[in-house]
Amino acid sequence: MVVERAAEHTTPRTVATVWGLLVLNTLGSTGAETIVPLPRSLIQMVTMGALAAAFALALVVNLRLRVRASSFLLLLTLLLVPSVLSSLSLESGFGALFRCARLALFLATLWLLSRWWDGGTTFVRHHIRTYVAVLGTVAAGAVVSPGTALPDLYGGRLVGALWPLTPPQIGQYAAVVIGLTVLLVLGHRTDRTSAAVVVVPALVLLMLTHTRTATLGLLVGLALAIGSLVLTSAAARRFFTWAVGCAALAAVVFGSALHAWFLRGQSEENFTSLTGRAKVWDALLAAPRTTSEYLFGAGLGDKSFGGLPIDNSWLAVYHEQGVTGVALVAGMVVVLGAVALLRPPSLSRACAIFLIGYCAIASYTEAGLGDASPYLLHLAVAASLLAAPASPATGLPTPGAPGRHVPRWARSTPEVT
Repeated sequence: MVVERAAEHTTPRTVATVWGLLVLNTLGSTGAETIVPLPRSLIQMVTMGALAAAFALALVVNLRLRVRASSFLLLLTLLLVPSVLSSLSLESGFGALFRCARLALFLATLWLLSRWWDGGTTFVRHHIRTYVAVLGTVAAGAVVSPGTALPDLYGGRLVGALWPLTPPQIGQYAAVVIGLTVLLVLGHRTDRTSAAVVVVPALVLLMLTHTRTATLGLLVGLALAIGSLVLTSAAARRFFTWAVGCAALAAVVFGSALHAWFLRGQSEENFTSLTGRAKVWDALLAAPRTTSEYLFGAGLGDKSFGGLPIDNSWLAVYHEQGVTGVALVAGMVVVLGAVALLRPPSLSRACAIFLIGYCAIASYTEAGLGDASPYLLHLAVAASLLAAPASPATGLPTPGAPGRHVPRWARSTPEVT
């Protein structure tokens, strides 16, 4: 699908396998009923086995333990500190310590893969291909058993019928695939026919999920990414003009249908309260906390409060890792965003901006920025896109463009062993 770059040929094929295993680990073990019932214990065994296999393969392919330090990975590693400190109290049970171990193994794998973070689009391609495979299972389930894939329990929204995936999950994967593929087309890294084969089915799946957050994140992320290319890319300017015109026409012709799709049959009151999320958020913020819980949280859990999902990354981090965790996650996102703004216009920068923008939008109604999740994988891809290119001879970052000052804190650090 994608025009190959020389950099991809220098990356072992095993790296793509490792990335696919990391994605499998973050698919989760809960969701809708599947055509063939899968015990949760079996799903957890598969996902955790995938993480263990990913770490082992990453270690094999990087036996010399060469890594490229970055602010993103350093802050993410520091997040382990409040996670472990709060989990040791066992307030969230022994599962909290297990989740800490999982996060540590997840981070170790990212560190091992960082050796190949060179500012190219190699990991973008790995990301797209893996999630296209996941979406393929969703489409296959919808064809085999439409009733199972569009259950009344979820209001007729699309779910995973072969693997238990919820509508927000499918919407997220589809939105990321669409956004990155569109940017590759604008950057002339893939042809339009190949891109249409990916984008059109993904767009259909996104519409069937009725996922507002994913749709909004896709639109905002693409607007920011394409905006970063407008001054330097004629293709981006043409696409932006075409997109604005189509959006205006759709708003006029299909306004009522779009409004109905957006509301999903909910009342105005239910929509205003974000499908009940606001009530959970208010209860979480009003709950009394000790000084330790305020600083370090209650320990890694299942991202719920009072038996109900929190569905907000910042409040989930506050609940489980305290204000220390919130500061570290915020620093992670801010540093990535600042580095992206300091980079000269390029396809890599645009893809990074899209992923950062998408995660920022989705963090309001989805949890995951403080634990091993697809959102951390999205940000890891953004970090790989913003890394300085490595010199083939030395493996060290090449000097930046002359005359462009980059603050010391925003520079990528050399590869270390």
